[in-house]
Amino acid sequence: MEKKTFSGISKKYSNIENSKIVLIPIPYDRTQTCKKGSKMGPKAFLYAANHLELYDIETNYEVYKKGIFIDYSIQNIYSISPKRMVKKVYDIVKKYILKKKFITIIGGDHSISIGSIRAFGEKFSDLSILHMDAHADLRPIYKGNLYNHACSMHEASKKHSIIQIGIRSMDISEKKYVQKDNIFYMHKINSNDYWMEKSIENLSKNVFLSIDIDVFDPSIAPSTGTPEPGGLNWYTSLKFFKKVFKKKKIVGFDIVELLPNPKDFSTDFLAVKLFYKLLSYKYKFFHKHEP
Repeated sequence: MEKKTFSGISKKYSNIENSKIVLIPIPYDRTQTCKKGSKMGPKAFLYAANHLELYDIETNYEVYKKGIFIDYSIQNIYSISPKRMVKKVYDIVKKYILKKKFITIIGGDHSISIGSIRAFGEKFSDLSILHMDAHADLRPIYKGNLYNHACSMHEASKKHSIIQIGIRSMDISEKKYVQKDNIFYMHKINSNDYWMEKSIENLSKNVFLSIDIDVFDPSIAPSTGTPEPGGLNWYTSLKFFKKVFKKKKIVGFDIVELLPNPKDFSTDFLAVKLFYKLLSYKYKFFHKHEP
């Protein structure tokens, strides 16, 4: 992967010393089971970022001036085992936690979240996970692998409160691992507006946010490995994220399962726009949780 700055920003805003934000691309999809290709997600994401307007209208803010450093150290990892990949992610996230950076990750399949959550869980005793996904991802093992993307939230669910939003597909074996009051199925989300307040109420102060692109409806985000009909729309999602950033301290986030389609650029750009929106909310609107 060519080592460029985010959206072509200058060195003043992209060097590690001046940057509050670290972006870690992780091109890994070895555990993907439906359609592979999300290892190309980070490359497509960074290409799409070149076409991003760096002024955000809604927040009247240019969040890139907080500094966005891209760490390219985890590359060419497709052939390594999922267990080794998880350890690499854990190590790099822990490194930047100690440097007090705000850590963001672009995947890659959802298995990359296991390492991130381990590292944040060591740092924050009261960590909760906000899991945005079409799938529950609570299997303890899948296809003989503890680190499969379908298991990405199982380890976390044993250690932390995990609030799951947008779920509309799961295996019956996963039901026993669901935290009953913390799962918000998509069909229930569509029938009331209270889900936003209730789910945020269930989060602890410190929150790691994990967003699978397939949480969105395929009409706005078709380029993902396992699309499911009936997902979230753009402005409903932004309304929810603004509430979350206002009331909780987001300690880091990832965006996963972008599977680029060379004939359709829209999902790549949605992922970039989402990334930039979340940073804008954190540093413009709701920075009261910053140390």
